Amino acid sequence: MSTGPARPAVARAFRKVAEGYAAADFMHAEIASRLHAHLDLVTLQPATILDLGAGPPAATAALAARFPGARLLAVDLVPEMLGREPQGWQRLCADAARLPLPGQSVDLVVAGMLLHWCTDPAAVLAELRRVLRTPGLLLLSTPGPDSLIELRRAWRQADDLPHTLAFTEMHNLGDALIRAGFAEPVVDVETLTVTYREATRLVDDLRRVGASDLGPERRRSLTAPGRWRAMLEALEAGRNADGQLALTLEVIYAQAWTSDRFPLPGDGVEIPVERIRYRRR
Repeated sequence: MSTGPARPAVARAFRKVAEGYAAADFMHAEIASRLHAHLDLVTLQPATILDLGAGPPAATAALAARFPGARLLAVDLVPEMLGREPQGWQRLCADAARLPLPGQSVDLVVAGMLLHWCTDPAAVLAELRRVLRTPGLLLLSTPGPDSLIELRRAWRQADDLPHTLAFTEMHNLGDALIRAGFAEPVVDVETLTVTYREATRLVDDLRRVGASDLGPERRRSLTAPGRWRAMLEALEAGRNADGQLALTLEVIYAQAWTSDRFPLPGDGVEIPVERIRYRRR
């Protein structure tokens, strides 16, 4: 899996949008709901749940309602994202790659739309394997490589620099889960489409939920007016027959268990890649 943005840059970006994030968010809330639906087929009754990259309280509240007897930990890199009102669960500020939790202390980890913001996604998966009990379940979502493809195409008409983060391939995620010591992961993908009437509204919605390019190859100076106009014109050229602009969100979902048959990495166990199950919706 590719290296993600630097932790301080991510923290700065989400501090800037934290106050208005919940009101502006629509796509992450929808994806969280779809991710939680995977729990409908799971018989696990967790005593302790870690909601990692929790953000505003709504998604954590949905987990609390689903598992009313569980101890719930909401963890985010930016404390302002967790809200200021008291909730019925513990809130922690922490780096996903260095969690302030004992080993084998959690039964369920839900990590929604998190990995692409992490500097070292493989280290995060290893950390989640460390804190999960056996048996324990990891449930995650992350953008696939076709996410924001319309925006990337438009920017290519303006310059040759990347303007979105690098998103992982479905198969790479499955491989990374195996290397982290998880058992028989199931990975599936679906494509969501959001439509807009105005190109500026599309870009503004992404900005208001922190979805800016923080990658190491990004342009660090202000975007020149000419490049900005070229990008908007390229977006406008992509209107469909109804006059709307489409924004693609390819979402990868994965679930993986911890098992005594597959110990932590370093114990000399080899797991065939054929044990990964892939599904495309």
